[in-house]
Amino acid sequence: MSDVIRPCQSSDAAAICAIYNHYIAETVITFEESPVEVADMAARIVEITAKLPWLVSVTDGLVTGYAYAGPWKGRCAYRYTVESTVYLAPTATGRGLGTQLYQALIDAVQTLGQHSVIGGVALPNPASVALHEKLGFRKVAHFEQVGWKFNRWIDVGYWERILSAKS
Repeated sequence: MSDVIRPCQSSDAAAICAIYNHYIAETVITFEESPVEVADMAARIVEITAKLPWLVSVTDGLVTGYAYAGPWKGRCAYRYTVESTVYLAPTATGRGLGTQLYQALIDAVQTLGQHSVIGGVALPNPASVALHEKLGFRKVAHFEQVGWKFNRWIDVGYWERILSAKS
């Protein structure tokens, strides 16, 4: 298998929907509850990539995962902090692709002058926690019962990685 990480294009929207909609329908990893339409995903890609990176992993010509950075909050003083998102196709897990993709995203946001990255994790999720901590994130928050999906309350933890000192 040959893995390539490249910038996302709006033409990747259908493949990204196929990955993401699986997590919407089958897991509590995302708090969205309805499938995302391809046109809506294409609009999200355009909105994010206007200012921040959105990357895809491609294995043998197929999109197998994606990672992007979005604004942490809307207020101006937060402009050097981003929130990260990483998803892999269920068939692409367990071979280090998530680590490669996430590291590429971290490198990209650091190149843009971002100061910190925040990753939210629906809990429990040992694989995501391990990924964040492997990449140098540390847990900074735990909110109990803040999401309701599949008739149960879900906790959310936040991990943060400081990239550089801002002067």
